[in-house]
Amino acid sequence: MHAMSDPAALAGMLPFDSIGLYEQPKPRFIFKMPRVVPDQKAKFESDDLFKRLSRESEVRYTGYRDRPPEERQMRFTSGCREGHTEIAFISTGTNLQLVFDHSPYNNRGCDFQKENGKVHIVSRFIMNGVCVRWRGSIDLEKLEGIGCLELDEERAAIEDAALRDQIERYNQRLRDFEDKQRAYREHGEELRAHSHVHAQRCHQTRQPPHAAHPAHPHPTHPVHIKPHSQGALIS
Repeated sequence: MHAMSDPAALAGMLPFDSIGLYEQPKPRFIFKMPRVVPDQKAKFESDDLFKRLSRESEVRYTGYRDRPPEERQMRFTSGCREGHTEIAFISTGTNLQLVFDHSPYNNRGCDFQKENGKVHIVSRFIMNGVCVRWRGSIDLEKLEGIGCLELDEERAAIEDAALRDQIERYNQRLRDFEDKQRAYREHGEELRAHSHVHAQRCHQTRQPPHAAHPAHPHPTHPVHIKPHSQGALIS
């Protein structure tokens, strides 16, 4: 869903069953942005935008405003039967694109039989982190009616449980990551200690052994030179 004119309503309007057909693979260690806030009821009751939209007020169909009235009526009815329409709160100017169950067998989201000349619509979605339900009726000829937002407590409970599970899984992954990091550091310290001891042993092995007794130098023998005999001639 998109709120087009109210800046406060632009953030976080999601359908309940969003399908990411072309989602790119994500890293294994990532925290997905939560769909809802931790305390949805408190936000719904305290937020100014929700306060205004929770009061029943006039709404009108906003689709195909440049077309003739007859064509707009036909397109509005056709869109409702397909399960979607666009409406705006007249008092605040907040535009909403509604998507709902259009099955003709249960009339849970779109009911043409409840009141003659009108269609009753119920649309569930997440707006600004809060599960809400738009409920109202629109005249098929005037393309105007009344409606309001309500807190969808049933959906809120489901999303709260999913949020708690998501946070717990994220915390568990953090704990597993920290345990792996701790084990890696401890293993590295053991390897460094073992390497240090091994280096010391290798250094001691390479040193030459000390002699038990100091080596004595060999005694020098005097060299005797015989003198030449007297009267010898050198030629």
